[in-house]
Amino acid sequence: MNSNTFRMPAAVLLATGAVVLLTAPPASATGGTPAGGEGKSGAVVLRTGLDVGLLNKSVHVPLKATLNEVSAPAKAEKTALTVTLDGVEGNRPVSVLRADVATSKATADKTKAEAEANLAKARVHVPGLPLLSLIEVEKVTSKAVCEAGKKPVASANVLGTVTALGKKVTLSAGGPTKVEVPGVGMVSLELSSTETSSTTAAAAALRLKVAVNPLNLNVAQVDGEIVLAEAHCESPKGSAPTTKTAEQPDVKTQTGTGTGGATAGSGATAGSGGSGSGTTADANLAETGGGSLTPYITGGALTLLALGGGALFLTRRGKTQ
Repeated sequence: MNSNTFRMPAAVLLATGAVVLLTAPPASATGGTPAGGEGKSGAVVLRTGLDVGLLNKSVHVPLKATLNEVSAPAKAEKTALTVTLDGVEGNRPVSVLRADVATSKATADKTKAEAEANLAKARVHVPGLPLLSLIEVEKVTSKAVCEAGKKPVASANVLGTVTALGKKVTLSAGGPTKVEVPGVGMVSLELSSTETSSTTAAAAALRLKVAVNPLNLNVAQVDGEIVLAEAHCESPKGSAPTTKTAEQPDVKTQTGTGTGGATAGSGATAGSGGSGSGTTADANLAETGGGSLTPYITGGALTLLALGGGALFLTRRGKTQ
């Protein structure tokens, strides 16, 4: 599997007096609009902001790392994150995350910005606990969509079972779930947080606050935050694309090709404009009792009547003679 390797020498941090807790920025939505008119989006599969206390050196080493962090347009599919910290676990690499699936993707243009992150069959470790997973998840996902002229949408899901410090966890949407193991430490899990504003959206599938004290492998304390499957976006500056109006002529053409109902449709269409075939239809209905053909019909009837009378007169005269 692919891996990202970070090396952070503790001696350099000690010399510069770097005793600091690095926390990951929260998935939050803020106002504002991109200056260039295009939307913005980004995603990350895992983000760590941990402070690792070394037992024999009385020093704190910041562990700040990310896996598959992308900004639009980009995508990433690495499934392993390995970090090396000097003086920790015999200077051996620390496998922070291993997963069967770990993907992130971000796209953005002048009509829509979108980002998503997916993680499946994942195991997270922290320094000092190489055999015990901090957390194991079956699947977590997050997605953020910001379309021009529409309200941004953010969603996050945790699917399947979740295990923290070896204990199966039932997560609650009502607040963080805490798991404490004596002699090991405590993990607080926050489920599926989302946030939206008029132009932005952000989602994080799972957020962990960590406080463990393994007291072995030269690690005395690990504190901080880990975020799984985070996505965010910002709407494009332009307005939403308008709907094509070419459908109206098609409707008119369809209603004008038939009989019966089509005639009524033509009358309704033209009538809305105050002229046209609707007026003609009304006139034709009015001409039923006396239209332009009435004089010709009347004259023909009179001619036939005169011819019939003449024939009757000649017949009677012949009989008389």
